[in-house]
Amino acid sequence: MKTIAALVILLVGLGKADSREKVVMMIRVDAAITPAAAEYIVNSISDAEKGNVSALVIELNTPGGLLESTRKIVQGILGSSVPVIVYVAPSGSRAGSAGVFITLSANIAAMAPGTNIGAAHPVGTGSEDTSSVMFEKITNDAAAFVRAIAEKRHRNVSWAENAVRRSISNSETEALKDGVIDLVSPNLDSLLHEINGETVETSAGKVVLSTENARIQFVPMNWREQFLGIISDPNITYILMMVGIFGIMFELFNPGSILPGVVGAISLILAFYAFQTLPINFAGLALIVLSIILFVAEIKIVTHGLLAIGGVISLFLGSIMLISSPFELVSISLTVIITTVVVAAAFFLGIVGVGLKAQRRKPTTGVEGLVGEKGLAMTDLSPGTVGQVSVHGEIWKATSDENVKSGESIIVESCVELVLKVKQSK
Repeated sequence: MKTIAALVILLVGLGKADSREKVVMMIRVDAAITPAAAEYIVNSISDAEKGNVSALVIELNTPGGLLESTRKIVQGILGSSVPVIVYVAPSGSRAGSAGVFITLSANIAAMAPGTNIGAAHPVGTGSEDTSSVMFEKITNDAAAFVRAIAEKRHRNVSWAENAVRRSISNSETEALKDGVIDLVSPNLDSLLHEINGETVETSAGKVVLSTENARIQFVPMNWREQFLGIISDPNITYILMMVGIFGIMFELFNPGSILPGVVGAISLILAFYAFQTLPINFAGLALIVLSIILFVAEIKIVTHGLLAIGGVISLFLGSIMLISSPFELVSISLTVIITTVVVAAAFFLGIVGVGLKAQRRKPTTGVEGLVGEKGLAMTDLSPGTVGQVSVHGEIWKATSDENVKSGESIIVESCVELVLKVKQSK
């Protein structure tokens, strides 16, 4: 009986182990490669290793992204003890630019019919000289990086380098023929069936894939990764920065508004957080700060619009230069920039201008508010004497440098120690 019980326990244990082996984790990246995407993939690799799954499948559709984020992803894939499968899907998808590096780094690289891969040459954002020595260094660095990946995974090194240097691109059938990928598969189930039993090299050594009839466990982005993905979008970051600047400036010019200041401070902090994940050009940031200074100066100094024009030009140029990435698809939309420049000009020359004019407006209450007001002489007034006048229904002591008879209209010229100085109203 003890032998039978032990056998049952052993079989149950083996069943559980087999169950664990038959789980394939899947994630989906359908956007540019940003710090959020890098965090999502790297965290998923870590979870896959802890979960003892058979493999991790990355369903990829990307036009490209940041090189630094791509490096983090590739490092995570190459250092994974769990087999990583990159599947460019569904049909119509692409592994463009940064996607080439990620696909080549996988243990198994696959594509769906009607997909393409390639065009990994670094491109300029308009704020740098693409013929410069620096840009050549960036290209050479990217070429060396992709060669190392291709050599590591025994893929077509020549094609990989040409994808960077010459921006070549292949369809899925061409990529399979050229030894860029391992197979073309119409769907995930078919892919898992075809790779079952394949031996791959991981950081933990050689692993035989056990993916036949595996349960697919899809893992979406968590709330933190989603939030980071939203605010690290260059357009969102840029808008947050401008809202922050507008809000704080409005609060400074109109103390006590409270809400604009609070919203502005929160927006600016979020923008600064996102700046840590983006390639910020500090010359562009300096131009934006200069534009704000010029707008404020235009309000305070009469220059007939010269400072305002300088502010608009500075804001426009700074906005274009703000995100400086030689590795494509991380830039601010020109439509967003133009809209923001127009709104900024209207804000500083309109709303803030109205606020300043309100502050400079002649007081309407208190002693200062009496200056220029009309009233009636209650007694005769003459130089050197003190009489009484009525202003706003109130009786005031008054003096005058001219003769004013009782009942005549007067105008208040000044007020010294609660004694009004008046003159005859004509």
